[in-house]
Amino acid sequence: MSQTTFDEDDLFGEAAAEMRGEVESHLADARESLPAADAVWEIESDNALGALNSLKSALDTGDAADHLRAAKKQYVMGERADAFEDADDLEAEIDDLEALIEEIQEAHEDVSDLAGTLPEIRSELQDAAGGDEDDE
Repeated sequence: MSQTTFDEDDLFGEAAAEMRGEVESHLADARESLPAADAVWEIESDNALGALNSLKSALDTGDAADHLRAAKKQYVMGERADAFEDADDLEAEIDDLEALIEEIQEAHEDVSDLAGTLPEIRSELQDAAGGDEDDE
């Protein structure tokens, strides 16, 4: 039978390693939740509204923000407890991922706004032309 140690330094080191592992795991989950690069680039549609709706769907970040939040919570706890010997890589990865998620979410909002406006513009153009354009 192995002897379990209850030395505070050993326990703290173990907890710090587990915390770092959780941060890394949440960051990996966040990256996996991001849209695929090809999904936002290669969109098939017969019209502009269909393309915008496809792009809007492709720009959905899924649970990435939730996973990033969980990673940041663990990171902040570890930092405040001074549990990490060297956490610069974690901090940089969190910052980079946060910026990417924010950029994707902003693009999603822009596309959503345009997709919401496009039918109205089309209708107004049809009205301005006398309403004799075909509904395609």
